[in-house]
Amino acid sequence: MSTGMGLDLLGRPNEMAARMAAMDPRMDMAMPMAEFGPLFGMWAVMMAAMMLPTMVPTLRAYEDLILSADGTRMGWIGVLAGYFLVWLCFAAVITTVQLALLFGGVIDMLGIARSPLVAGGLLLAVGLFQFTRTKEICHGVCHSPMGYFLGHWRRGAAGGLRMGLGLGVFCVGCCWGFMALGFAGGVMNLLWMGLATFFMVLEKLPQIGQYVTRPLGALLVLSGIAVIASPLFQG
Repeated sequence: MSTGMGLDLLGRPNEMAARMAAMDPRMDMAMPMAEFGPLFGMWAVMMAAMMLPTMVPTLRAYEDLILSADGTRMGWIGVLAGYFLVWLCFAAVITTVQLALLFGGVIDMLGIARSPLVAGGLLLAVGLFQFTRTKEICHGVCHSPMGYFLGHWRRGAAGGLRMGLGLGVFCVGCCWGFMALGFAGGVMNLLWMGLATFFMVLEKLPQIGQYVTRPLGALLVLSGIAVIASPLFQG
């Protein structure tokens, strides 16, 4: 039977979640983080803050095309707009998922998995995804956006928007797992989400990005196994 108390990654009670669980359940579900609008706003702002650093290689690549080809400043803005439009759509999706998990009793009001099995399973799933062909393709586009521009070049603001939408889809395919890890360590845990941002930026660094994807996957898989096994070592 569920106690309504959130657990951290090691299966220990989360103090803030415990205090919230002591409230009237009806009050819990009336809080802003149990409503689509405020929760979507939180995800939208958080994604903008997390994804902007990862866009640096893409914007620099287009900047080079302004100087050497027929890229324009409006096209640059179009790329940025298309990119963030895709991520806003993903924010709506992950908001819906969070509400479903919340009302299904899988996570608490802070977005933390109630069970080490759920948190560990999520870490395992995201870690294993790092080894898939889908991850390889999406990461390849995100890591080297110039190739995408050369193969899908469109002029002007409308062309930039179209290319931004395409790049945004590949970026979601590459990074969705790191966003979903919020449910393992806490969606509202700034340190944890900052770590997810660090992983995404690390993967897109020109010199080392292609070398860190699988090691990160192995790290996540080992972490997932440790979290799942942690209750066995608790007295």
